[in-house]
Amino acid sequence: MEITKHLFFNLSLMIILLFFGLIYLEKSKKFSLSKPSFIILFIVTIWLCIQFSYTPISYARFDLRMIPLVVGGLYVGIGPILMAAMIIIRSFYGINIGFWQTLALYIPVGLILWRLHPWFYKQAPARRIVCTVCLGMILGILTVLGMSFDDEPLNLVDAWFAYLVIPSLGIAIISYGVEFIRKTNEMQQELIRTEKLKAVEQMGAAISHEIRNPLTAASGFVQLLQDDYLSRQKRKEYLAIVKEELFSAEKVIQDYLTFAKPSLESLEELNVKSELRQIISILQPLANQNSVEIVTDFSIIGYIKGDGQKFRQCFVNVLKNAIESMPHGGYLYVSTEYSQDEVTIKVQDTGVGMNSQQLDRLGEPFYSTKGKNGTGLGMMVVYSIVRAMDGSIWVESEVGKGTIFHFEFPTLPINGK
Repeated sequence: MEITKHLFFNLSLMIILLFFGLIYLEKSKKFSLSKPSFIILFIVTIWLCIQFSYTPISYARFDLRMIPLVVGGLYVGIGPILMAAMIIIRSFYGINIGFWQTLALYIPVGLILWRLHPWFYKQAPARRIVCTVCLGMILGILTVLGMSFDDEPLNLVDAWFAYLVIPSLGIAIISYGVEFIRKTNEMQQELIRTEKLKAVEQMGAAISHEIRNPLTAASGFVQLLQDDYLSRQKRKEYLAIVKEELFSAEKVIQDYLTFAKPSLESLEELNVKSELRQIISILQPLANQNSVEIVTDFSIIGYIKGDGQKFRQCFVNVLKNAIESMPHGGYLYVSTEYSQDEVTIKVQDTGVGMNSQQLDRLGEPFYSTKGKNGTGLGMMVVYSIVRAMDGSIWVESEVGKGTIFHFEFPTLPINGK
C-alpha cells in the first residue's frame, strides 16, 4: 500500500496548506482572495504535490496534482494556467515517459476545465461538489489506466484504491470547504446589508419623528397667523414660536449631518482652557437653574488642532447632559491635563449615573438615556466629532454616583502657533 500511504501524505500537505489559508482569511477579516493570489496558491500546491510525490519508477511520479488543478480550474477558471504551470514544473524533474503521459492527460483536462467553468458556476453548491468529486475520480481512473501500460510491475490493487479513494476524498473536503467559505461570505454580506437597511430605517423613523413635531407645531401657528383679527402682540408671539420650532427642526438636521459626515470644515488652533470657559459661561444659567455647581481645574497651557464650532458643539452636549443628569443639584467637575503628546479633558458629574448596559450602548445611533425626552443624536454627534479630531473617548459610570467622561486629543506644540 505504498502508493496509498504516499498519496495520504500528499493530501495531508494540502489540508495543512488549506488550514493556514483559512487562518489568514479569518485574520484578514475577509473571505476572498484576488485571482493572482489564487493562481500563486494553486501553483505552489501543485509544486508541493510533485516535489513530495512517490517515485517507485524512475520516470513516474505518483501524487495528487489533479486536486489543485480540478478545484482551481472549476472554481477560479484558471485551468489552462495551472495546466501550463504543472507541465513546466514537471519538466524540471526530467523529460521522460512520465512527462509525456502528463502532457497527454492534462492538456485536454486543462482546456475542458476552462470550458466547464462558466457552466459549473451556475450549478447549486451540492451539485458543484458532486461534479468536482466525479471529475477527480475520472482523472484517477485515467491515471491508473496509464500505469497499466508501463513495463515496470506495479501493485495495481494499491493504485486503484489510492487513486479512486484519496483524490475523491481530498476534492470532497476542499470543495466542501470552499462552499462553506462562500456561504459564510454570502451570509456575512447579507447580514451587513440587513444591518445597514435596519440602521437606515431607524434613522429615517427617528429623524422623521423629531422633525415632524416642530414642523407640526409651526404649521399650526402659521394657520393661526392667517386670522385677520389677530392682535399685533399675538402675531409677534406666534411668529417667535414658529421661528423657535423651525430652529429646533434645523438643529435635528444639523446633528444628523454632523454624525453622518463628521469631517471638519476648518482647522484652527484651539486653546482648550479658553474654549471650555466659553462653553461653561453659556451653560451657567442652566446649571444655576438645576442647582449645579461647576468646579474647574484647568492646566495653564493646552492647545489642540480642530474645528472650534464642532469642539464647542461636542462639549455643550456633554456638559448639558451632565447638568440634566442632576435635577436635584450636585457638582460638575471639569478639568484638563497637558502633556507633550496629548491634552486630556475630564468631565465628572454626581448625577444618576448609568448601568453597564447603558454604557455599552452610549453613542449608538438613536439611543438616549433620557427616554422620550432625548433624540439619541447628541452623544452620536459627540463621538463623531471626537473621532474626526483624531481624539479618543471613554466613559466610566456607576448608578447613583455619577459619570466620568475622559477625552484625549493630540497636543499641538506651543511653538507651532
